Amino acid sequence: MSEHITVLLHEAVEALAIKPDGIYVDGTYGRGGHSSLILPRLSDRGRLIAIDRDLAAVEAGRKIKSRKEALGESNSNFCVKHGNFSQMQQILQEMGVTRVDGILLDLGMSSPQLDAVRGFSFRVEGPLDMRMDVSQGETAAQWLETVSETDLERVIKEYGEERYARSIARAIVVARARQPIVTTLQLAEIVTAVVRSRERKREGKQSPATRTFQAIRIFINQELEELSLALRQGVDLLNPKGRLVVISFHSLEDRIVKRFMRAAAKLGCVPRGIPLREVEMQQLNQQKLKVIGKAIRPKCEEVAVNMRARSAVMRVAERVSYDTNG
Repeated sequence: MSEHITVLLHEAVEALAIKPDGIYVDGTYGRGGHSSLILPRLSDRGRLIAIDRDLAAVEAGRKIKSRKEALGESNSNFCVKHGNFSQMQQILQEMGVTRVDGILLDLGMSSPQLDAVRGFSFRVEGPLDMRMDVSQGETAAQWLETVSETDLERVIKEYGEERYARSIARAIVVARARQPIVTTLQLAEIVTAVVRSRERKREGKQSPATRTFQAIRIFINQELEELSLALRQGVDLLNPKGRLVVISFHSLEDRIVKRFMRAAAKLGCVPRGIPLREVEMQQLNQQKLKVIGKAIRPKCEEVAVNMRARSAVMRVAERVSYDTNG
């Protein structure tokens, strides 16, 4: 198993503008890269709450915490919770936390997830699972067994932005009629055959199966829907001047983050010469965020040692003090 290298590690933690006594949420704990840099910046009064939907990541975090406690190192201000970041409001409420000073979401896959036999990688033979949380939901293999050709084409086209979605969907439906598609290499071979029959030259391009695997994974885990929910919750959880930091790895995610931050940073336009009641003024003045700087991408040096960083984009926004809802 390859070692996971956290993307934009220092940039993301710096963007949180950490206060020693603040409360922070690492909504995608992974293997603790960002959390390990946040914790030393907190005082005993500060808190870090890490969340991950992957049970393996949660278990890894809890083991690290236990080992440190066994060595006499205090970890009372740190905990790891199992759940999706779209559930952060509920998770925090159960802990008695209603406001936080920073939220970090790293939307990338960790190396252990890609290396594990979980169906995420088309390069590793294994069961076609693709669930980030293996405790619930149907697997990719189960979904492919019953999905209609029309719905399959839609998923591959929308979530994978794959130009050959129709042909790939047709090939998958034909192949499953012969035998169930239950392994990663089975699916990868079907997709590769379709794409290569249409693109004779692919030198320097990504693997033909990349977009289809991405699309099915996004759909199985409802990643874009979960992201939208998390963004809305995050804004309401932030204290004034609290930071929201999001690292995306493909255009669909980044588009959602960019549009959300821009929309939350806009004030309503008051029509000239038209008197408005107080409640109407409040509805127009609902600015909740201030976008901080421009989108940040990894430097060439980082990409050179970690190719998984090449598509990363980090966006930062800050909660404004004005709050018409109190």
